[in-house]
Amino acid sequence: MSETEYSHEPVLLHQSVNHLITNKDGVYADVTFGGGGHSRCILESLTSNGKLYALDQDEAALKNANPDPRLILIKSNFRYLKKYLRYYGDTKIDGILADLGVSSYHFDAYERGFSFHSDAPLDMRMNQDQEITAEDIIMNSSEADLASIFGNYGEVTNAKKIAAQLVKDRKQIRFSRCQFFADWAAPFIYGKRNKYLAQLFQALRIAVNEELQSLQELLEQSLDILKPGGRLVVISYHSLEDRMVKQFLKQGKLEEDPHDMFGKQTKQFKLIVKDAIVPDEQEIKINPRSRSGKMRIGERI
Repeated sequence: MSETEYSHEPVLLHQSVNHLITNKDGVYADVTFGGGGHSRCILESLTSNGKLYALDQDEAALKNANPDPRLILIKSNFRYLKKYLRYYGDTKIDGILADLGVSSYHFDAYERGFSFHSDAPLDMRMNQDQEITAEDIIMNSSEADLASIFGNYGEVTNAKKIAAQLVKDRKQIRFSRCQFFADWAAPFIYGKRNKYLAQLFQALRIAVNEELQSLQELLEQSLDILKPGGRLVVISYHSLEDRMVKQFLKQGKLEEDPHDMFGKQTKQFKLIVKDAIVPDEQEIKINPRSRSGKMRIGERI
């Protein structure tokens, strides 16, 4: 357990919960518990008959929970939401909230290896029980896979070049620490240093935690989990996530073709707002890390 206090300022707190709650006696899931801010607000909005499932794969996050008979706390990746709901006997629920951002805690707890400012091991695991770390990705992935990770997950412009050099240099060098990797990447930086390194580290974090695969599974499960009229509220922080959520809410699936085999539109959600909701200037001033947040809301048809 880190000595750094787990803290995270919830993004779009009241907007997200207000859009989520349609039944104050209902059953909901906050699949990214984090600092517990969204969950506390949801519980405040429910009656004594309501229920909230809160999931987080990070043991440190779960220590933020206050005792509440309406709260069921689960240490798990949200890709397993459907399995846990079935286990607890709730196959259909009234709403799902997912705040996909990395918490302030993970960046501030340097020993967790999420920050290029730290001289910590290249870790980046949300779930400390899993085996694969960022160091493993760097040292063992093929050149093609590294180029894909940096290019697709981090949108790094010279992904192929940095991947090729990395594969050459790792034959003599062990890339095991954040600061060392950031210094090694210095000659490849395009544009602003901090932005480039943030994209590079973001790419590794997404790969380590299989974030896009988990999001895809959550979105697909929501079709079976949500009751008609149930809400799916997702706050994302980079274009890959937002693109997936936008397409899924619009078409009911992640493939490009919006029609089923008989040519019928496969619409599964009603968009509650046409465009993404973003933090206002006041929230960004209080919490600069909220700047890139985009919230999309769909109601199950």
